[in-house]
Amino acid sequence: MFKLALASLWSRRGSVWLTVLAIAVSTLLLLGVERIRVQTQENFATTISGTDLIVGARTGSTELLLSSVFHIGNLSNTLSWDSYQYLQQLPSVTWHIPMAMGDSVQGLPVIATSDALFEHFKYGAKQSLEFANGANFSSRATPTVAVLGADAAAELQLKVDDPLTIAHGTGDISFSQHDSHPFTVSGVLARTGTPIDRGVFIPLAGQGLVHGDYLPSDSNHDDHDHASEHAEPPVYTLSAVLLGLENRAFALRLQRVINTYDDEALSAIMPGLALQNFWRTLNLFERALMTISVLVVITGLLGMLTTLLASLRERRREMAVLRSIGAGPLTILGLLVCEAAAVTLAGVTLGTATLYAVLLFGADVLQDTLGIHVTASLLTLREVYLLAAIVGAAILLSFYPAWRAYRNALADGLTVKV
Repeated sequence: MFKLALASLWSRRGSVWLTVLAIAVSTLLLLGVERIRVQTQENFATTISGTDLIVGARTGSTELLLSSVFHIGNLSNTLSWDSYQYLQQLPSVTWHIPMAMGDSVQGLPVIATSDALFEHFKYGAKQSLEFANGANFSSRATPTVAVLGADAAAELQLKVDDPLTIAHGTGDISFSQHDSHPFTVSGVLARTGTPIDRGVFIPLAGQGLVHGDYLPSDSNHDDHDHASEHAEPPVYTLSAVLLGLENRAFALRLQRVINTYDDEALSAIMPGLALQNFWRTLNLFERALMTISVLVVITGLLGMLTTLLASLRERRREMAVLRSIGAGPLTILGLLVCEAAAVTLAGVTLGTATLYAVLLFGADVLQDTLGIHVTASLLTLREVYLLAAIVGAAILLSFYPAWRAYRNALADGLTVKV
């Protein structure tokens, strides 16, 4: 039966290939959206790892998360240097990463911080930041140094030892350039697939210098030396502080202590929980993408059904011949069902193979152009269910043209009507 179905399909290979192509495109889109959805959620959830608390001035958790982790938006309030020193002295705090934002380079965010960022910040499966070229701030005896993320270096076309000028504000175009204090690139970070890649990182003293908050008397010290040897801090206010604790079990208790701090209104959030809550707000867009993909698959299956129905008129003599040589109802039904299954399997296989070809050979292009990081991993159980659903739906749809073919074969003879 299956060999007969293949022979019949080959005799109509022109229209059949178009149907296979339509199903392949539908499968490619469905699997592509599903894989992007799942891996984007995984990448989103692991944008930051190993950080137990993010502290900022009193604000909403989403605003603090977007500003400190994704470098999006501007916090209307900042926390004082005194509060930062208070956070350092809290029990079980083992490391701290200060962040001050508000400047940019051609639309890329400038984050003033310390070398603690490169030492303690982690992403993904607790992966540490690594340098593709150069080194951190303390490798240069000046506060006017900068470390670039991988995407920032590529977009700005800068490398180690190149000059860099930062601008006031976070817009793409700024009319206030800090050109009186040019910076020098000291390092370029390896790609992480996180917002770190688009960041331009400078020392806290560097930001204080361009804003007139900090006047170093000795340029042969790094941030930590400046902060300890001078009465004035490198900056007066910070946007956020990342805290790492000796034991994560203390995070909830410490969060309560920080949120009830009397000297300044502070907000402390746990990044993992905040990321999960923020992702839930994106469920509407996630469902919309999946709905569009399903509709495309339905369109492809309806195209297959239309092709089968349209071919019945041309195949009435074929069906009549099969009936005349003793083909029963199950034979006629089985023939068209096998044809639909073969066409769908071919389309699903082609669509899946195309997806893997795109992921294997175009992953870097997707990363560079769209910022989407998707890996060519094995099919998940959910993806297998989706493919099985496509094949099952095609087989169910094929029963209608199969029944029509059987009815026509009963009414037709061997003579073709002219």
